[in-house]
Amino acid sequence: MRDPLTEVIALLQPRAVFSKRISGAGRWGVRYSEFGQPSFCAVLEGSCRLAVDGQRVLTLEAGDFVLLPATPGFTLSGFEPVRPDRIDPKVTPAPTGEVRHGTRGGRPDVRLLGGYFVFDSPDASLLVSLLPAVVHVRGVERLSALVRLVGEESNDQRAGRDLVLTRLVEILLIEALRSSSGSAAPPGLLRGLADARVAPAIRQMHAQLTRSWTVAELAKVAGLSRSAFFDRFTRTVGLPPMEYLLAWRMAVARALLRRHDFAIAEVAERVGYGSASTFSTAFSRHVGQPPSHYARAG
Repeated sequence: MRDPLTEVIALLQPRAVFSKRISGAGRWGVRYSEFGQPSFCAVLEGSCRLAVDGQRVLTLEAGDFVLLPATPGFTLSGFEPVRPDRIDPKVTPAPTGEVRHGTRGGRPDVRLLGGYFVFDSPDASLLVSLLPAVVHVRGVERLSALVRLVGEESNDQRAGRDLVLTRLVEILLIEALRSSSGSAAPPGLLRGLADARVAPAIRQMHAQLTRSWTVAELAKVAGLSRSAFFDRFTRTVGLPPMEYLLAWRMAVARALLRRHDFAIAEVAERVGYGSASTFSTAFSRHVGQPPSHYARAG
C-alpha cells in the first residue's frame, strides 16, 4: 500500500539551496522576516531561544532539529533581554563563512547549522497546509547525521552535489516529519496518520485514488459511523474527507499534466474521474483554469 507521507514529499519536489553555520555568544538576537520557503535549523552545541510568530517560544538544545515548512517571521536569540537585529532573508546576501552574533571571538554559547530549500511543486501551499507550522524534534541521532551530511555536502563543490543535496533533503524531511507525528501534532496529515481510525481511511484514499469513494465507505474502513468518522477526520486532518480527497486528486493531476506524458482523458482516469469533461470541470473549478491550459503553461 502507498505511503501518504512519502507521496506528499515526492509531490512537493524539495530542492536544496543553501545552508550556513551560525553561532552566538553573550547578549544577542536576530529577527528574521517572513520567508515563505521551508527552512531548517539543527543545534550542534549549546542552547538558545526560538520564537516563531504565532507559536510558543522554544528552548533549543544540542541535538535538536527544527523544520519550518513555510517559514513565518521568527526571532533567534540568547537568553538575555535584547533588541534583535533585523534580517530580511529575501534580500540579505548569503554569507560565505560562519555567521557570528553577539560577542565576537571566544567560545560561542550556541552553534547551529541553518538552511533553507525550495519546493518546486506549484501545489506546495496546499500540501504544506497539511503539515505542522513548526516541527521540533529532540534527540534523534538519524536526523543529526543527516544534518551533518547536508552541511558537508553544501560546503563542497563536488560532482553531483545538487542531486545528492536534493536526495538528502527529501530524507531529512521524511525523518523530521515522521519523528514528530503523534496525537499531540496539530491538525494535518501527520496527526491523521497517527490516528488509529483515520489513518486507514487516508491510506485507502491514496492506494485507491480511482475509486468513487463516499464518506460512508471511508467510515466503514475506519470502523466508525458516518457522522463520527466525518467529525473525527475533519478535526484530525483539518479538512473534511471529501475535500482532502479532492485536494489530493488535483495535486496528482497537476503533477501528471506537467509531465506532458498523458492525455487529459488518461489523467482523468488516473485520478478517479469517469470522463474527461467531468474532470475538466472539477479541475477548472479547483485550479482556476482548464487542464489543457495548465498543461501548456507548464
